[in-house]
Amino acid sequence: MVYQTLRYEVEDAIATLTLNRPDAYNALNLTLGRDLFHATLEADEDPGVRCIVVTGAGKAFCAGGDVKDFAEAGDRVGVVIKELTTYLHGAISRLARTAKPVIMGVNGIAAGGGMSFALAGDLVVAAESAKFTMAYSRIAASPDGSSSYFLPRLIGLRRALELHYTNRVLTAREALDWGLVNRVHPDAEFPGALAGLARELAAGPTLAFGRAKQLFHQSTQESLETQMELEAQAIAACGHTEDFQAGVKAFAAKQPVSFRGR
Repeated sequence: MVYQTLRYEVEDAIATLTLNRPDAYNALNLTLGRDLFHATLEADEDPGVRCIVVTGAGKAFCAGGDVKDFAEAGDRVGVVIKELTTYLHGAISRLARTAKPVIMGVNGIAAGGGMSFALAGDLVVAAESAKFTMAYSRIAASPDGSSSYFLPRLIGLRRALELHYTNRVLTAREALDWGLVNRVHPDAEFPGALAGLARELAAGPTLAFGRAKQLFHQSTQESLETQMELEAQAIAACGHTEDFQAGVKAFAAKQPVSFRGR
């Protein structure tokens, strides 16, 4: 598929989705939203992909929704926003449900829907210069892009409300301290560190990763007993995979293992 506002590249079992509107700080317009939605479908369905990385071109990760489009929409702004969130939310849902690890590589500012989108990754790696801000209330908007789901779970209700009410800007290190980010790297080391983590995950037991991811998401809605039954079913299913068999044999023989994602 040809993308107008996004670069889609697959190498070494890693699909890299690069938001590519650098002159607009990778702000989400309808074209980028549509490209992002289709790219997540491609990455999810490609059996050769074992890890997905999302990052931004230029100095920004994503500046959120393109406010210029909202201003130009006039009375149709509700239609435009609903279409855009349909694409964005579809992409986030696909990334949250895919069995493949998803890394958000936050290379610069992540604001509004861009911050929300970043938080939807399984792991978040940030450059030292990256910044995070909700920004919604600056235009009298409420959150979208899954942040009202993930933020309270990650940092608690009061901090989530503070970020929305005050538009507080978090540095990458503050975001790390708050639990929004997994790792922070100096800008010069960021691309290599992001690529290294992606290679590590792409070489891992993909099916086991996927089942663990599903279990962690389900755990917010299930009772203890139900969750443990889901765990039992998942780990038993893992036992029938090639990777599990290889891992058990390698562990018993005290030898390194090479997983194939099967």
